[in-house]
Amino acid sequence: MEIVSPDQVISKLNELIQVAEKGVSALYDAELKVAEKDLTYEKAFQSIFLETQGTVADRTAVARLKSADLKFDLDLAKVELNRVKAKIKQISDAGTLTAVIAKQVELTFRHG
Repeated sequence: MEIVSPDQVISKLNELIQVAEKGVSALYDAELKVAEKDLTYEKAFQSIFLETQGTVADRTAVARLKSADLKFDLDLAKVELNRVKAKIKQISDAGTLTAVIAKQVELTFRHG
């Protein structure tokens, strides 16, 4: 959408504010999910490590193998968190650009 009027600037800024508010909740949810997945993975890894016989290297290898699915879930949660952070940054950048456009629209209406 090309922004050429003050009304469009206000509309775009209101839209960005609404999306940004959702971003805060999405960030919290993603951070909570990472924390939960991390706790689940760490508990499983440590339990398996303690239950396994052998050298430390053997026990570590077995624990990694047996908890690999939980580690993968944790990694996916981290990817999701990074995506939310990137989207929030994108929204912030859009707000900055909209403010620049607002200034240009203001100048156009003053001198036009």
